Amino acid sequence: MSKSFFANAGRTLCVSAMMLLLAGCNMDILNPKGDIGAQEKTLLLTATGLMLLVVVPVIILTLWFAWKYRASNTKAKYDPTWSHSTAIEVVVWTIPCIIVGILAVLTWKSSHALDPYRPLQSEVKPVEIDVVSLDWKWLFIYPEYKIATVNEIQFPVDTPVNFRITSASVMNSFFIPQLGSQIYSMAGMETKLHLIAREAGTYAGISANYSGAGFSGMRFKAIASSQTDFEEWVRNAQASTSKMTPETYQALVSPSEHEPVAYYSGAEPTMFDGIIYQYMASAGMDTGICTPANTPKIALSE
Repeated sequence: MSKSFFANAGRTLCVSAMMLLLAGCNMDILNPKGDIGAQEKTLLLTATGLMLLVVVPVIILTLWFAWKYRASNTKAKYDPTWSHSTAIEVVVWTIPCIIVGILAVLTWKSSHALDPYRPLQSEVKPVEIDVVSLDWKWLFIYPEYKIATVNEIQFPVDTPVNFRITSASVMNSFFIPQLGSQIYSMAGMETKLHLIAREAGTYAGISANYSGAGFSGMRFKAIASSQTDFEEWVRNAQASTSKMTPETYQALVSPSEHEPVAYYSGAEPTMFDGIIYQYMASAGMDTGICTPANTPKIALSE
């Protein structure tokens, strides 16, 4: 068989192998549907491109040197006394220093511009959603509408969404890849995240931090819809016969896997604060927070 046959067969095999390796990849991060996600995509591609300015030439030169100075190439110059080249030193130090400098400026600016705690500027009133990570499910509370949901949220397109996030169990991480940043949820602490969707659709929400046996099924749906559809969704949740009582919450705290979507009416607006307070109170901290009598109670581990 000819060398060209083996070369073509090798290329085909390499391409097929790469396709198989990438078959399970989720490219949501590179297909953003919100302002924060789009800015993060630009930053990621810019940083990758700058680093490739060093990586690609090094790979090419490595292969070229190996070919040129192979044992069978008797025409290659042999100079065992060579030890220094000012021109080479200037190139190999100047270019990386310039790239590192550019990356430093980009990182500094983006760290402030994409701060998850920074509210988004908009003339539209934001939707407030309180997030509680449980074992192994997500509880969402809409304090303005007195509703709660499990493993599903909905909000209007082009409307900022202000998330307050905590955990009623181990540390976890709240992440909607197509909309933007991930942020950790921790018991007794409140973290914040501000996102916005520019296109209607249903986006995958995941847990980005391993939290035990049910971690793989700890997923939720983030639905960006029209204002009319959002209002109808809220009314349906408010009409739910399932009430968010302390007993209901206590049942949700118990570990369970692949929990179906559920809607609850009658959720107290102060429920999120009460969940955080219980952990702070258990540590003997005087917060000055007065919690209502009907704040859900949770069983704290020793």
